[in-house]
Amino acid sequence: MAETPAQLASQAEVVFTNVTGSADVEGLTLGENGLIHGMQPGAVLVDFSTIAASTARHIAACLAAKGAAMLDAPVSGGSVGARAATLSIMVGGEAAVLERVRPLLQVLGKTIVHVGGNGAGQVAKACNQMVMVAAIQACAEAASLAAASGVDFGRVREAMLAGSAGSRVLDVFGGRMAERNFAAGVEARLHHKDYAILMGEAASLPVPLPVSAQVWQQLNALIVLGWGRDDTAALLKVLESAHA
Repeated sequence: MAETPAQLASQAEVVFTNVTGSADVEGLTLGENGLIHGMQPGAVLVDFSTIAASTARHIAACLAAKGAAMLDAPVSGGSVGARAATLSIMVGGEAAVLERVRPLLQVLGKTIVHVGGNGAGQVAKACNQMVMVAAIQACAEAASLAAASGVDFGRVREAMLAGSAGSRVLDVFGGRMAERNFAAGVEARLHHKDYAILMGEAASLPVPLPVSAQVWQQLNALIVLGWGRDDTAALLKVLESAHA
């Protein structure tokens, strides 16, 4: 047992963290009684959180100054993948450090990819979220078009799943839309947080993301409408509210 993160870190060769955002990871790691104050030379921090790549690089540099290492290792696969230990883990950091802890990561994930140096894992996760949430928005628009045309979206989805538009997003999130089940599998507020990160990173580079910018506006509307703790399939309700 440990009373502080620093005390915990002093007792471990490898520390795993998974919290909500950049400020949380930075506070947990670098703050008063943070992990950095207990980590010994050679220790490794593996952070599964989804945070800004710039934050991951900053924390890694601070740990490196103490002789410790960090891997930013955000995951994809949701609660289903976590329970089945089939998560995709996108890793940024030194390859040699990854190989040291790979057996531990294999307990959690099926696909473990070394993307590049520190921060690269977070870039990969941003790309993942960009594509995933855009696909959820596309499903919502398809459901909205089907309903306005007097056609059952459940049947439309069934046909689409067997064709070139078939995907896990259409299967899972499209299924929730067809059933009008907006209970959270993934709370929309978390995707909103992830989009805030990726849009901020894109603006700092700068890189134009025209489709993502539109999806970001829909996520903003979802939050304003009070559906942040619903599943991200609630993007359908945002469209419906616009023409109610």
